[in-house]
Amino acid sequence: MHPLIPRLRAARIIPVVRASTAARAATAVAWLQEAGITVFEITMTVPEAPALIRALAADPALLVGAGTVPDAATARACLDAGARFIVAPWVDPALAAPCREAGACLMLGALTPTEVRAALSAGAEVVKIFPANSAGGPSHVKSLRAVFPDVAFCPTGGVDARNAPDYLAAGAAFVGIGGKLVDESLVAAGNRAAVMQAAEDALGIMRA
Repeated sequence: MHPLIPRLRAARIIPVVRASTAARAATAVAWLQEAGITVFEITMTVPEAPALIRALAADPALLVGAGTVPDAATARACLDAGARFIVAPWVDPALAAPCREAGACLMLGALTPTEVRAALSAGAEVVKIFPANSAGGPSHVKSLRAVFPDVAFCPTGGVDARNAPDYLAAGAAFVGIGGKLVDESLVAAGNRAAVMQAAEDALGIMRA
C-alpha cells in the first residue's frame, strides 16, 4: 500500500478543482482550506496548472495532486512542481514510471472489472471509479468491491456531500467531489460564504 493512502482515507474527500483561470482555482482552494480541507486535486484543465500546484505544494499543511493527467511528460512536470499523487480517468501505463521515480501515488480510472484489473496491472495504487454516478452509483462500487476486496476505490463523477456517505458505506476508500464542492460560478461571484458552507456541509457529513 502506498504510504499516502491512509491519509487519503482519513480525509475521505478529495476536492477536484476545475476552473477557467488559475486565480479562481487558487481562490477556491484558499476558501476550502479555511473550512478545514487539506487535500486537493488540481486538474490539468486549469490554465498553468503545474505553476498552481507548485504554489500550493509550498504549504506543508496541504497534500496536492494533479488530475486529468494526459501523458508522462505532464505527470513529470506536476511531480517536479510538488504533486504527491497523479490521477487519470483512464488506464495509462506510461504514468507509472514517473510516479514510481517520485514516490507519488498513482490513481487510474476504471469502470468494469476488466478495467480495474488493467489499472492495477498498469501500476495504479488507487482505482478511480469514473463516472461513478452514471455507472450505477454506490451499488456499482459495492459490486466491484466484492470482486476486489483489497483495492482502494475512489469514486468520482456525480459524487456530492449528500451521497458520499453511501459510497463510503459501499466500500469506497475515499471520494472525489468536483462541481458540487468547487463551484466556479460561486467563486467568480466572490461568494466565499457559500463555498465554505458547502465544504463545512461535506466535512460535517463525513464526520457523522
